[in-house]
Amino acid sequence: MTTHPLAAGAAPAAGVRVWDLAVRLFHWSLVASFAVAWISGDDWRDLHLWAGYAAAALVAFRLAWGLAGTRYARFRQFVRRPRVVVAYLRDLLAGREARYLGHNPAGGAMIVALLAALAGLCLTGWLQTTDAYWGVEWVEETHELLANLLLVLVGLHVLGVLLASLRHRENLVRALLTGRKRPAVPGDVA
Repeated sequence: MTTHPLAAGAAPAAGVRVWDLAVRLFHWSLVASFAVAWISGDDWRDLHLWAGYAAAALVAFRLAWGLAGTRYARFRQFVRRPRVVVAYLRDLLAGREARYLGHNPAGGAMIVALLAALAGLCLTGWLQTTDAYWGVEWVEETHELLANLLLVLVGLHVLGVLLASLRHRENLVRALLTGRKRPAVPGDVA
């Protein structure tokens, strides 16, 4: 792991813009819509449906923004081959992972997993509103399975953010609120 100048007591440099406003609004809006959908799942059907439709619209937006958005929003910037993700995880376990200005390979894989699970959740939720699939057991069970899988993925995502924040001495939650991170230094991946 590269030691950053801040670890030696140097003054922090001005942050660089990494995540644009669209990515940040998407992220926190998706957090809110998933939380509302989860909480309202059993008792408030209309609220649950609207939260699900909001999540579906957000996922559709993110897919488009992943193709046409700013540098760090684009999938080609952070979606990596499985062997790269495995190598990063191996380096992480050994305590020698590089700091990435954008998403690290594990974070990129998590984004893909979250978007895929959310898309499936939204699809199975919508199918339950149609005449053809209303009350169909496998659709209901798949919807519930995906919701539970998402809870696990979100937990892993939060743990990964906390770990990276501690290891690289950088508050990633604040970075996703402000859009800014510390500038890259030698050894970092920009």
